[in-house]
Amino acid sequence: MLAFVRQALKDIHHTGSVWPSSPQLAKVMTRNLRAAHGPRRVLEVGPGTGPFTKHILKTLRKGDEFHLVEISNEFCEHLERELLGPFRTRRTGADVHLHCAPIEKAPLTGVFDFIVCGLPFNNFPPTLVRSILNRLMTLLREGGELAYFEYAGVRAMKAPFVNPNGRERLRRIDALGKSLRRKHSGRREFVLGNLPPAFAVRLTGGKRA
Repeated sequence: MLAFVRQALKDIHHTGSVWPSSPQLAKVMTRNLRAAHGPRRVLEVGPGTGPFTKHILKTLRKGDEFHLVEISNEFCEHLERELLGPFRTRRTGADVHLHCAPIEKAPLTGVFDFIVCGLPFNNFPPTLVRSILNRLMTLLREGGELAYFEYAGVRAMKAPFVNPNGRERLRRIDALGKSLRRKHSGRREFVLGNLPPAFAVRLTGGKRA
């Protein structure tokens, strides 16, 4: 908790909140992953201090492959020290790889069965949001699942406090999310037990060229 708050105060642009995501939101975001069988390739983007990571690690079995992409050096050090290092010592047979880089530059290859994204899209320019989501969809296998979340009502709350350019940015991000949900069988699930409440959004990977 303290690591997240400290980093949030330093860089709210990339953390998006002063509080980490709740266990309730983490359970919803990882529900379908927990129910899946067979060897899986899993990607988490923007894990922060690891509220979703903790749930993902509990599901990993022999033959699974888990990649994490985090831009913050401080968060990477925390993840390695508190979660990933101890997990590796248990020798579960699952491979875990941490990439300290922006998702646009992370050295990822192949496709993933599940992608869990914790990036604060409302803080980013629409062109960057589109670029990130496009890359995530190219990394998602056909029929796979991309899960990300949005704070409930955040655009309506922000709108009165930003200039016209800021309102246009929020509108474009909202339109992009709606377009992706139409194209990729999107579903939203309201999670009250988070600060602030959030929508978990799921997209399904389409046919690959």
